[in-house]
Amino acid sequence: MDILNGAGGAPAADLIKDGSEATFMADVVETSQEVPVIVDFWAPWCGPCKTLGPMLEDAVTAAKGAVKMVKINVDEAQMIAGQLQIQSIPTVYAFFKGQPVDGFQGALPGSEIKAFVDRVIAAAGGESPGGQLDEAVEAAEEMLTSGAAVDAAQTFAAILGEDPNHAAAYGGLVRAHIALDDLDQAEAILNGAPAEISDTPELEAAHAQLELAKQAADAGPVAELSAAVEAEPDNHQARFDLALALHANGNVEEAVAQLLELFRRDREWNDGAAKTQLFTIFDALKPNDPVVLNGRRKLSSMIFA
Repeated sequence: MDILNGAGGAPAADLIKDGSEATFMADVVETSQEVPVIVDFWAPWCGPCKTLGPMLEDAVTAAKGAVKMVKINVDEAQMIAGQLQIQSIPTVYAFFKGQPVDGFQGALPGSEIKAFVDRVIAAAGGESPGGQLDEAVEAAEEMLTSGAAVDAAQTFAAILGEDPNHAAAYGGLVRAHIALDDLDQAEAILNGAPAEISDTPELEAAHAQLELAKQAADAGPVAELSAAVEAEPDNHQARFDLALALHANGNVEEAVAQLLELFRRDREWNDGAAKTQLFTIFDALKPNDPVVLNGRRKLSSMIFA
């Protein structure tokens, strides 16, 4: 499956070049009439430039011709640096139609550099490969929501074939296997995640969902556990087991309520198991989910009471 159909790659030499004051008009102003051009102002003595430059080059190369890049050594191009009022380096400007349209100063992490490149391409009316992959992720998520887990897994896998470090696709592939009740495969995929994305929110959410799915396999009957809690409100293990069973049956809000009640009664029980379980549930949901927002607020009020 070719997610990036129609996005023909251009040789790196055509995408990234060293510029100078003599070539600035041709390399930047004229070229940007057709395609956005990112200009990296650097100097050999600039430490952060040595990190930022290669990361920018990788992002530009990954865009496969939707944007170009020119590297300008400010020590050899002081007139241009003065005209653009460059006060410190690294400084990065993006040009389109001969005019600066975006920019930043200082070093940025890789995710923000990719976002900058995607933003520049979008501002010029183009579509980056990253944008196309994000659209494919949305389509796969819709498949997963509608119950087509096999199709979703195949789509997520195809996206990873284009970008092995796409955290949203990686997390989606794990969740698709959870939906297929193939927990061993889901865990194997999660354990094989590239180190660069292992701590991303998408993979942390997938890990939390996998833990909850494992718990669900051993969950007890809700009715019996509920009766046990009613008969003996301070039976903390029964209340904890009831929360697991409620979550396994899809009653997430009530599961959170039981865990909050357990935390209120004895926050230190079983090495703080109630709080740990609450965070696992919160991590598995979207950060703006009402269950998460309300649950975190109530937990915080108890902690700081």
